[in-house]
Amino acid sequence: LSTSSLCTTMSAISATEKVDGFTRKSMRKAQKQKKSQGSSQFRTQTLTELSPLPQLKDAPSTEQQELFTQKLQQCCMLFDFMDSVTDLKSKEIKRATLNELVDYVSTNRGVLVETAYPEISNMICTNILRTLPPSDNPDFDPEEDEPTLEASWPHIQLVYEFLLRFLENPDFQPSIAKRYIDQKFVLQLLELFDSEDPRERDFLKTVLHRIYGKFLGLRAFIRKQINNIFLRFIYETDHFNGVAELLEILGSIINGFALPLKAEHKQFLMKVLIPMHTGKGLALFHAQLAYCVVQFLEKDPTLTEPVIRGLLKFWPKTCSQKEVCLSGCFGLFLCYDCLITPHTGADTCKKVYRHLLNICVLLKPFCKYVSTAENCFAD
Repeated sequence: LSTSSLCTTMSAISATEKVDGFTRKSMRKAQKQKKSQGSSQFRTQTLTELSPLPQLKDAPSTEQQELFTQKLQQCCMLFDFMDSVTDLKSKEIKRATLNELVDYVSTNRGVLVETAYPEISNMICTNILRTLPPSDNPDFDPEEDEPTLEASWPHIQLVYEFLLRFLENPDFQPSIAKRYIDQKFVLQLLELFDSEDPRERDFLKTVLHRIYGKFLGLRAFIRKQINNIFLRFIYETDHFNGVAELLEILGSIINGFALPLKAEHKQFLMKVLIPMHTGKGLALFHAQLAYCVVQFLEKDPTLTEPVIRGLLKFWPKTCSQKEVCLSGCFGLFLCYDCLITPHTGADTCKKVYRHLLNICVLLKPFCKYVSTAENCFAD
C-alpha cells in the first residue's frame, strides 16, 4: 500500500472506532493479548542470596526476640516474580520465614514488645505499600475482562496474614502502634483498594476494618478519605476497583452510628451515596450500596422521602441494567413497611409506583414489587 492509501485506511478505522464503541473494543482485543499477571513490586536493591535462619521455636527464649527481629529484616528483601527462574532458593526461604512469622505472632504471647514495632512496621510497609502500575488494559471492564493478578502474591499474601495477626494479637498496643499506623499509612492502604487483584482487596477490607476498630483517632480520617475516593469516582475518574469493598466496610460503620444521626452523616448519604447510583458498573457494587442506604433509613426513617426523591432524580433514562438495580432498591424499601408508608408523601409514592410499572416491561420478576406497592399505597 502507498503512504496515502495507508493513511486513508487508518482514517477510516479511526472514524469507525469513534462511531462504534463495540468495533473499537473488539479491534483492541484482537490486536492485544491480555496479560493475566503483573507485578507492582520493583526491585531497587542489589540482591544477595538469603540464608535460612534458625527456627524461632528451637531458639532459647533469651534469643528469640533478636532472632524475630532478624527474620523481620530478612523479609524486607523484594524479589522479581515476573522472572520465574531467578532467586528460587531465596524466594522459598522468604516464603517459609513469613509463614513462620505468621505462626509465631498468632500462637505466642509477649512477642510484641515496644522495640519490635518499628521493625514490624518497616517489613509491612516495604512489602505491601507501593504505587500500583497502570493497568495492562486501559479499558478494563470488571464485568467482562479478567483482572491482572499480582505476580508477587505468594509473598504479599503472607505479609497481609502477618499484619492481621499483628492487629489481632492480645498484646497489640494501639498507643505504640499509632506512631507507625498513622494517616499516611491509612492513605497508602486506601490507594491499594484500586488493585485489580480481588484477593488483595479482600485482605485490605479486613485490615482496614480492624484499624478502624482499634484506632479511634483515625476513624474520622478514614471516613473522610473514603468520602473523597467516592467523590472522585462519581465526578472524575468513573473507575475504582475497590468500590464494593469500601461500601462493605461502610455498611458496618453506618450500623454503629449513634442516634440522632449527625448532619455530616446525613450529608454523606445525600451527597455521596445517592449520586453513586449513577456510577459506572453499578451492578458490581449495588448490593453493598443498597445495604448502606437501608442502614441509614433504619436509623432515621424520616430520610426515606429525600432518599427516594434523590433516586428518582438520578433515574437512568437509557440504561436498563441501572433501572433494574434502582427498582431493586425500591423493592427493598417496600419490604420495610415502616419506611415507605408513614414517611413518604403521596406524590413520591405515585412516582415510585409509576417507575415500578415501567420496569415490569423489562423484567417480569419485578411485578412482585408492583403488587407490594399497590398494597402499600392503597391507603
